[in-house]
Amino acid sequence: MRLQEDRLDVHERATCCAGGGFRSLSAAASGKRLRGCRRNLPPAVRHSTGHGIRGWLAMDRDEPVPTRPRTLVALHWLTVLCVLTAATLVLVRDELDGRAVRAWLLEGHRHAGLLVLLLFGARVGLRIRYGKLQPGGNHPKIVRICAAITHVALYALLLAQPLLGWAMSSAAGEDVHFFGLTLPALVGENEDLADALQSWHIDAAWALLVLVTLHLGAALWHHFVLRDHTLRMMLPRRHR
Repeated sequence: MRLQEDRLDVHERATCCAGGGFRSLSAAASGKRLRGCRRNLPPAVRHSTGHGIRGWLAMDRDEPVPTRPRTLVALHWLTVLCVLTAATLVLVRDELDGRAVRAWLLEGHRHAGLLVLLLFGARVGLRIRYGKLQPGGNHPKIVRICAAITHVALYALLLAQPLLGWAMSSAAGEDVHFFGLTLPALVGENEDLADALQSWHIDAAWALLVLVTLHLGAALWHHFVLRDHTLRMMLPRRHR
């Protein structure tokens, strides 16, 4: 009985609210805003984890989007571009037979991978500088833990994958060049080690693909299901 009275009270308050510019909760489904009524709702409803009023309020996209430093956003998308470039070049190389073209594609793959390594260092340095960043929404603890684990694993692979490729080339006795510079060998020439590093490099690539897929799926889940700002705050500002 008490619950029914609370629900009726919520309905009456929402119906009579002038700040939101609507007469009933059903009007919210037609696109009218509920945020103006939030301050008139009982605290138990305002902070509820259910799907009633809070569900509609969560859909209000007119709230300010939490910001991320522009440099971090730019480095994020540059990393995405370099990872995609490295993967595309090596996949195309596997389909071709021309020796010169294959060598050129391999060099491009290595350069893209080394750029990922440089971007990794820059991103870690900036994250340390900026400290804890504002989240895109008020998420349960389990969601925050899963997100943290995924990010740590992604960062670990973004570090390990280029280093594995670099070490693999060194073990195979091949010089690694980066925009005209010849980089030092990470390990001595060793055919068996080169084979092992190649296997690890491929396994790490598959693991990175899985994590990137999970990362993308989580971003879409935040955007279309939770309807928070997690995805929007990582987009270039003109697209938010």
